[in-house]
Amino acid sequence: MGRKVFVSYKYADAQVQDLNVYEETFWGRQKVKTTVRHYVNELSVILDNEDHIYKGENDGESLAGFSDDHIASKLRDKIYDSSITIVFISKGMKDIWKTEIDQWIPWEISYSLKEYTRAGRTSLSNGILAIVLPDEFGSYSYYLNHNNICNCTNYNTPILFQILRDNMFNQKNPDTYICENGSTIYRGEFSYIKTIKWDIFRSNPNYYLDKAIELRDKKHEYNITKTVK
Repeated sequence: MGRKVFVSYKYADAQVQDLNVYEETFWGRQKVKTTVRHYVNELSVILDNEDHIYKGENDGESLAGFSDDHIASKLRDKIYDSSITIVFISKGMKDIWKTEIDQWIPWEISYSLKEYTRAGRTSLSNGILAIVLPDEFGSYSYYLNHNNICNCTNYNTPILFQILRDNMFNQKNPDTYICENGSTIYRGEFSYIKTIKWDIFRSNPNYYLDKAIELRDKKHEYNITKTVK
């Protein structure tokens, strides 16, 4: 069954692996710098091929001076009829010179998680899937690293927006054990926002989209944070 998918991303982040993109310019066909927007183009093709509907957002508009009500109105219109939000994790997704409340991604996640009513119909929270993009060196290690001692994956969550961090490792009754180095290791679906590498997602997109809905339907098992801090 086709789903409406909202996509949250840092439009101009160029700290991603080159996709060998060419565009028509005044000087003819030229190779251009790959940005996250080009990965969104790739994603839209994947979604279309699987009969899903892509609902994107351009983050080029400044939030400076906008009231919470204005932001809410803009995002409700775009997110209301979607059931899944995909957020692209990229190395330069956060603008370190702006507060989180002045950037689009945290608000998009917030309104993806909220339930609200329109014309007598109440929307559910979206399932949310975090897709990690490879950096300019083709590596995911800026966010994901394998721990050989514990045979597990380490997540560099401090680089994320607070609302993303708060909705990961947030299962109310997680299945955990202690590794020999003293680290706590999580098993199973320990995060409401599931994380997957871009290359793995591309190989089986419907599986991971369905997983986001499965977790959405088990939302009561997680401590959900909906506010931007």
